[in-house]
Amino acid sequence: MLLDIFTYSFMQRAFIVGNIIAVICPLIGVFLVLKRLSLIGNTLSHVALTGVAIGMILGLYPIYTALFVSVLAAFGIEKLRKNYKDYAELSLSIILATGLGLATILISLSNNSSGIFSYLFGSISMVTEQDVLTVIPLAMVIIGIILYFYYGFFFLAFNERDAKLAGVPVKGLNILFMVLVSIAVSLSMRIIGGLLVSSLITLPVATSLQLAKSFKETIIYSVIFSLLAVNTGLFISFYYDLASGGTIIIASVIYLIGAIIYKQVNTYFYKRSELALDVNDN
Repeated sequence: MLLDIFTYSFMQRAFIVGNIIAVICPLIGVFLVLKRLSLIGNTLSHVALTGVAIGMILGLYPIYTALFVSVLAAFGIEKLRKNYKDYAELSLSIILATGLGLATILISLSNNSSGIFSYLFGSISMVTEQDVLTVIPLAMVIIGIILYFYYGFFFLAFNERDAKLAGVPVKGLNILFMVLVSIAVSLSMRIIGGLLVSSLITLPVATSLQLAKSFKETIIYSVIFSLLAVNTGLFISFYYDLASGGTIIIASVIYLIGAIIYKQVNTYFYKRSELALDVNDN
């Protein structure tokens, strides 16, 4: 039976964590994509691997150390963005290179290569009760902050200069938002994997942009497609014994391709109907 999957406690935990991640990642992703900073997710996810390695070497809970290192990296990115105002993407390259270098060294020093592997590509069987108890409250914090500062983040997503003129505390909200991205990335590593989590932040948003007609619709569609991808990926991962991160991302890609095809077909028939109306009118 298809639903027998829910008789396993580790799968129950995986679906709880996975669906929470499926909500917070696109919520963050919508603002990142519209700010044209989608690569921040990729940078922080790689830097978070340094935190995971530190946690494993010191015998600490890796998500906490990944979160700590990611937040430090987020502050570093924000600082470097100010130093390289005309080359903002350079700050990402600097932090990414530093994070990857440290992660490579620390992973080579760790004796728990299988544990590191689960954080690289995601593993549903490794989701623990502690993961669940960590993800739920932090996800509630992320959602609560986004709802409370929604209009401020909305202004920042389109034009920081206009936001500043409108009285929005740009510097403070930028730092806060970077912290939220760091938390979302760190929480997602167990299910999606550090190398793939940035894709869940961006792919559902890319899919929704093919269909949505407003900012709120973009958020709603992004969450829906993210939930579909995560649940599809978890089912496939369980029944075919595959890495959950990979199956979730491939599911996201398939939904994106479907949305692109749907939009093109819809546009084609719309133009045909418009042409037919013009012919009839003449």
